Amino acid sequence: MAIQSINGIKFSEMILHGSNNLAAHSAYVDSLNVFPVPDGDTGTNMNLSMSSGAKEVSGHTQTHIGKVGQSLARGLLMGARGNSGVILSQLFRGFSKHIEAKAEINAVEFAAALEAGVSMAYKAVMKPVEGTILTVAREASKRGSTIAKTEKDITIVMEEVVKEAKASLKRTPDLLPVLKEVGVVDSGGQGLVYVYEGFLAELRGQKFNGQAQSFQMETKIAHEPVQADMNLDDLVNAYCTEILVRLEPGKRPFNETVFRNELGEMGDSLLVIADDEVVKVHIHAEFPGNVFNYGQQYGSLIKLKVENMKEQHTHILEGAEAELPNPVVTTNSMAAAAVQKPAEKKPFGIVSISMGQGISELFKSLGADVIVEGGQTMNPSTEDIINAVDQINADTVFIFPNNKNIIMAAEQAALVSERHLVVIPTKTIPQGMISMFAFNPSGTAEGNEEAMIDAIGNVKTAQVTFAVRDTNIDGVEIKKDDFMGILESKIEITNPNRLEAAKELLSKGLGEAEILTILFGEDVVKEELQQLVEYVEDQFPDVEVEVHEGKQPLYPYIFGIE
Repeated sequence: MAIQSINGIKFSEMILHGSNNLAAHSAYVDSLNVFPVPDGDTGTNMNLSMSSGAKEVSGHTQTHIGKVGQSLARGLLMGARGNSGVILSQLFRGFSKHIEAKAEINAVEFAAALEAGVSMAYKAVMKPVEGTILTVAREASKRGSTIAKTEKDITIVMEEVVKEAKASLKRTPDLLPVLKEVGVVDSGGQGLVYVYEGFLAELRGQKFNGQAQSFQMETKIAHEPVQADMNLDDLVNAYCTEILVRLEPGKRPFNETVFRNELGEMGDSLLVIADDEVVKVHIHAEFPGNVFNYGQQYGSLIKLKVENMKEQHTHILEGAEAELPNPVVTTNSMAAAAVQKPAEKKPFGIVSISMGQGISELFKSLGADVIVEGGQTMNPSTEDIINAVDQINADTVFIFPNNKNIIMAAEQAALVSERHLVVIPTKTIPQGMISMFAFNPSGTAEGNEEAMIDAIGNVKTAQVTFAVRDTNIDGVEIKKDDFMGILESKIEITNPNRLEAAKELLSKGLGEAEILTILFGEDVVKEELQQLVEYVEDQFPDVEVEVHEGKQPLYPYIFGIE
């Protein structure tokens, strides 16, 4: 029987079928990731985003399709994860806005809504790339509008939309050479096809054959903080110390190498960033007064900060019973209590996305107020970021995504939040670290934004991870389970031996570098790490090496090269 109009009830069922079909195939969509890295998460992000929209709709089902569309848009907007999830949310945000005043829609209106969604999605992407989900959505919606001019049956219109979406998907390798080289179609486009196939199945009256979703997403609640496993007896350098030194004529001449070496004798976890006027220092020291006195040899101390990490540890454990919003982990010294009792308002706050306990502690020591768990394996949603921001009582909150696949969700949070949020577009952990070093608590919001964005260009990022499948990219033959060396998003080398892969990568990346920061992962043993450090010291004697235990998963080594 022909379907010439759909109301809110019917549209709700279409959404449920589309969400379930995507969920059943999300692992396959993940596998289409161009890079054979273990964090290919397009399917996961789209699934979690779509399921958030479907969950919102399931709680607000009604006959008025415009109202159902509003629920879908709201759920997708807040649940959007990763670039693919944000684009999906924008597709249906535009769709829903087009029908918001309508109780039901016909074929022409349905096709027009699809095109409205495409228009909004393209506007949301700063530099749209063809051969992606955008292309599939655009070509499919255009076909739908053409058929709707003569066909009143929405089922037939949807059949043509799905048919063209599949054809467009097959053409994506012709538009993006890297897809053809690897032998896959666009993962985001494939995810959208699954959603549309679910819509069509409902219109045809077909029962969904996959695993239906319950919309009960698994969450990792930090009932016990990671500090519970720390042995305080081993903590010699117990004071997290920061100083900001304004260099002055007549004082000791500043030489960064000498400065680093001499400060390095006073503690560990040393980080230094300097320009012609100011030096910023972070160090874990046993005697913070010595750090202050040393800094004064070069000029005036314009900022001092000391935290007793043993006391901090105790306070965190005392607050462990308070349940924190997932995946947000507060990083100030009062832990859970700060969630319930707002701190005194301050000019600036910082939210940083992080992965790994050690990296999170680093960002905390650099000044982050709230850490959002996420990154390579689980991108936080727009709502997760907003929840983190809401824990900070500040006029301006800076957000550091530290992952190129989180930037769009962060920007979306900035758009929908009533707070003044500024996204610093950091694509990697080292970019986030060097940008946070450029933060000046005495500066203006505009000045800090400019300085932190400028700082991004002062560091290169290199990473070591393992391949999840056989492939060939840019002439590099990659075998499953081999280790890959990635320099600035490009796979440069592959080697079955992890240590050798790291050495080869650094031999390509260090060049004229002056500083190398090593963040080593959760499964790296000290013997291997020591061999790597010795290799750098032998082959690149002029490079200063800083080592931090990042405890990050999947990526044994993350290198910041300055």
